[in-house]
Amino acid sequence: MGAHSIRASRNAGLNGKNRLKCVCSLHKVFAMPPSIILAPINLPPIHLRRREVMLAVCAAMLPLPVWAGSDVGVVEKTEGKAWAAGAPARDLVAQAAVFLGDEVGTGPESRLAMMLAGTTRILMGPQTTLTIDQYTAEAGGELVLGDGALLFDRDEGAPKTPVQLSTAFGLIAVRGTRFFAGPSKGKFGVFVERGEVRLSGGGAEVALLPGFGSDIAAPGQPPSEPARWKQPRIDAAMALVGA
Repeated sequence: MGAHSIRASRNAGLNGKNRLKCVCSLHKVFAMPPSIILAPINLPPIHLRRREVMLAVCAAMLPLPVWAGSDVGVVEKTEGKAWAAGAPARDLVAQAAVFLGDEVGTGPESRLAMMLAGTTRILMGPQTTLTIDQYTAEAGGELVLGDGALLFDRDEGAPKTPVQLSTAFGLIAVRGTRFFAGPSKGKFGVFVERGEVRLSGGGAEVALLPGFGSDIAAPGQPPSEPARWKQPRIDAAMALVGA
């Protein structure tokens, strides 16, 4: 037998011993008989019917649900200080993403413009906070105005999905419109420039059409009867949000 054959035979013997040691170790750890450890594992082939494959493909193509933290908008521009108290908290600048659950805020002498779901532009005035609880172009949304003033402006061609804007003064129900909400002449005022909103508070509700506004003197008080706003008051409201 040549030297090469002897070395190969020795290596084979060593490999066999090492394999036996490995099997014995597995037997001690898992309490499995060596015959089971050494036996090859033959898994049965998996046969998927065409219907099962198609169902799996369709499920993969379904839109994912929108969870908190999902990207729902983008900041268009800022003036002064703006931030998002979300996860994570961060300063906001132009082209920054806005997420569900964010509380977007502005500082003194500051303003922010952002686009939500590609259909709705929000202009925020100084010292304003707005929480985005839900918002999609297809299903509408829920927003919470904490302080300050905003202009809600949804594209006329966008779906007229319902949107609710909650405030400490009352609830604003929206369907495809452009309106102002915020401080005006010492009260909380809502003015509709296009479309229609319903303003409720203090157990009462009013419908506002283009050119009309309503005031709520304090939280828990009912809204005033709709009245036409004069141009100086409209101009002051729009200037507050930078429109």
